[in-house]
Parts: sequence; structure tokens; C-alpha cells
Amino acid sequence: MLSVTFPYPPSRGGTEVRTYNLLKALQEQHQVTLMTLRHEQVNDEEVAELQNQVETLQVFPSPSENYSRSLVAKTFRFGRFLFDGRPPSTRFRQTDEIQHWVNEQACSGKFDAITCEHSTNEVFVNSVVQKHIPRRVVDIHSSVYGTVKQQLATGTAENPLREQLNLSLLKRYEQRYCQKFTDLVVTTPEDAVQIHELCPQRPVHTVTNGVDLDSFTYRTRDPGGHDLVFVGAMDTPPNIDAAIFFGREVLPHVRVQYPDARLYIVGTRPVESVKNLQALPGVVVTGKVASTTDYLHQSAACVVPLRSGYGIKNKTLEAMAAGVPVVASDRGLEGLTVDGDNVPLRALRANTVEEYVTAIQQLFEKPELRASLSANARTMIEADFTWQQAGRTYSQILAG
Repeated sequence: MLSVTFPYPPSRGGTEVRTYNLLKALQEQHQVTLMTLRHEQVNDEEVAELQNQVETLQVFPSPSENYSRSLVAKTFRFGRFLFDGRPPSTRFRQTDEIQHWVNEQACSGKFDAITCEHSTNEVFVNSVVQKHIPRRVVDIHSSVYGTVKQQLATGTAENPLREQLNLSLLKRYEQRYCQKFTDLVVTTPEDAVQIHELCPQRPVHTVTNGVDLDSFTYRTRDPGGHDLVFVGAMDTPPNIDAAIFFGREVLPHVRVQYPDARLYIVGTRPVESVKNLQALPGVVVTGKVASTTDYLHQSAACVVPLRSGYGIKNKTLEAMAAGVPVVASDRGLEGLTVDGDNVPLRALRANTVEEYVTAIQQLFEKPELRASLSANARTMIEADFTWQQAGRTYSQILAG
């Protein structure tokens, strides 16, 4: 298993959560060797704990991404991307030392399968690996091409001009790297359709995200009140955009009717633009917390106001598992059946300011609606979205 993202603790972001939990599930039936990179925030205790989860752990220092910001350097990087089809953000991780180790493992004859956890790891699957390891799986997590295309369509791209230039190159990149693998894995049926269109020659499998039900326990009481919570790593563009959108555009309208309403923005590594939201009435930015479950249990509702991003959202599944009613966008509810015949069954859907305000008002005023959404959502999670179930599906793909 290759993961340039160090997957422990499984609380830093969606990639860590998915990789760690699939790793745990696979280790129950397979002998897993994990190659990962250690960044400056990883401590020795976390390395030791991850070592306990696998047969063999190989850790390399994370290569430094020292990019010059000069126009000449940017032009050179774009030209190279245009020429060889590989994004700079992927290429810089492929050091000679790491590639040599991967090649040695492939030639050892010990491995029946290799998985790349997120498409950024595809860079290590060269001709040597393809020759010696018969089953090669890329767990895409989220499509880079699809994500940028969506950000441009919704006006949430950080640098629209750059992303417009990159869009066709990212499409070509995704089509090319998919050819190296025997199996492609995505998180939702919607993602499966898009990836199949890009690479119809390879089988595409859906392995959903899941929830650790021991960590996200079902709440024992409804706290009522007017507290809202949004959970996620607060240094990723989709979460940053969502927090700013909700804090600046939605919450003020909610507080007109409910002056005591508060929004708790809970998550690691909040960037400056997220921290600045604390200047707004009713906004609390917590940074890293000991237990996100506690904040979920104490809130009347969880909001997932994402306007971009592909794949099923851990934050949505975890809130549902904890029994907290969810108000979310189409992006936040991707891959989930939450309503039928325009009747909300497991969550409320909102995409505009007005829709969020109306949905939140309904939840604040109707305890019976909160109870119904809470119970129905938890039942769905228990039936269809546990990491044990996802791990079994992933294991079957590896077995062919």
C-alpha cells in the first residue's frame, strides 16, 4: 500500500481517515506493507502506533516542495506539465530513494497486489512495478480533473485562470495514469460514472467511505438549543470555502431570528481566513479538539455547506452516526440517499442561503423532525456505511 499522506492519526482529514481504516480492514486478511511519507507534524509515537497496524512499515521523509513563485518558474512548470503530462504537485514526491525502494519491493516476488491510496501515489507505479505485480489498484479518493472542473463551474476555484489552463491537462493526466492499473476504485456511483467515461477500458469499483461506530457513538439525548457545528480539516480549499460561505453569508440571517445561534467550526489547522471568522458574532473556531464527537453531540444540527469536492464525505457520515441532524449541500450529500419523493428522510438538503436558513429554522423549531432524521440516518450508517463493510469490498477487489 502506497500513501504519501501519513495516515495516522485518522483525524487530520478525509484522506487519512479512509486510508487508515481501509488499511486496518485489509490487515485482518492480508500481510500489508505500507510505504508512507513523514511530514514535520508526525511524531515518533504516531509512527510507532502505525507500525502496530501493519506487517511492515516503511517511512520516508516527505520531500520538500520548494517551488519558486517567479513567473519564469511557473511558466517552466506549466511547460513541463504540458510536455510530460504529470502535475508538479505529484512529480516532486518521486525521489530516487523512494522509487528505488518501490522497485525493489516489486521485484522481490512477495507481493500479489499494490494499492495507491489517492491518485498522487500513481507516480511510483512505473514499468518495473507493472511488470512484477499482477494486480494494481488505484483508490482515487477524488478525481483531480472532476474537482477542478466543478470548482470552475461553481466559482470556487482559488485561481480560476490557472485552473482553466490546467483543466484539459488534468483530464489527459487522469486518462493516462488510469491505464497503468488493473482496477480503479472510487467512493460514489457518481464518481464511477465520471471515471468510467475517462477510462472505459478498466473496471471501476465503488468502495464507500465508512464510520468507526465505536468512535462516533449515537447521542443519548437531543440538546435542543441553537448551536450548529461544521467539522473538517480547516486548511483544505473546499472546507475553507464552506466555512467562509456559511459564517459570512448564512449565519447572520439565522441570527436575525435566533440571536443566540452559534456556529462551531471544528477542525485541525485552521488557516488565517478561517480564524478571522471569529470576529463575526456567533462564530467559534476551535482548531484541533480532543473529540469531535463531543461537539457533534452538543449541537442541534451539523451543517455541511460544501460547494466543491468529489466523493462521499466522512464528515457527513460521522455526523449521521453520532445522531446529529444534518443540513448539507448536494456536494455534502453526494453518494447518499437522504430523501424520497421530495420528502426528507435522513437529512435536509440546502444549496442557497435561503434554503439553509429555512432548513435550520425547521430543525430548531421541530424536535420531532430532529428525532426522525437522527434515527433514520443512524440506521442507514449501520446498514451500509461501516469501515468493516468497505474493507470487505476492497479485499474482494484485491483478490480478483
